[in-house]
Amino acid sequence: MSLLLYTYSDGGARGNPGPAAIGAVLCDAAGRVLYETARCIGETTNNQAEYRAMILALELAQERGAARLVCHADSELLIFQLQGRYRIKNARLQTLSEKVKSLAAGFEAVAFKQIPRESKGIARADQLLNQALDQARGSAPAHRTTAAGPRPDELF
Repeated sequence: MSLLLYTYSDGGARGNPGPAAIGAVLCDAAGRVLYETARCIGETTNNQAEYRAMILALELAQERGAARLVCHADSELLIFQLQGRYRIKNARLQTLSEKVKSLAAGFEAVAFKQIPRESKGIARADQLLNQALDQARGSAPAHRTTAAGPRPDELF
């Protein structure tokens, strides 16, 4: 049986462009958090950060041997561009989109779904990226990447 994972990714920039970070959460079919992480990515735009967060989620899923993915994000622009519903006019976003599609081609199946930012998985990815930005600014304790994360009942 091929491994199915659910990803939740979010990217954000303080300013547009501005200091940016990305966060990703990977869950199994039962909703258990398998892995979560965040990292600062330097100065970039919000949309570029959203794409880079999706790339991170795909890379993490690949490293963990996933065959099928359901990739969630709150960015309508990101998801609708990846689904082909919106055209990509920005050259940098086009390059990032090609990277996402190249990574996605390495899986048996990938679905991209737009969900509200209040959804628990997206809210957690957002919390992680904001912790990374705060830490980089020196105003918060360090967040560590974890292989387990919150209890399943805390997320889903």
